[in-house]
Amino acid sequence: MVKVNGEMMDAAGKNIAVLLTEMNCVSGRVAVELNEEIVPKSTYGETILKDGDSVEVVRFVGGG
Repeated sequence: MVKVNGEMMDAAGKNIAVLLTEMNCVSGRVAVELNEEIVPKSTYGETILKDGDSVEVVRFVGGG
């Protein structure tokens, strides 16, 4: 199990790109932190989540 934005999810073995797709996130409009470290967008497809990982996904929202 992986903790994603405070909730436990069955995401171990998936990469970050797949997780974002499942969460309906547009990868260009989010920042991802894995175990308290920012993950570069260029590595989303190769960063595999493991049991016990903690992920924070921050979505950017425009406004005025």
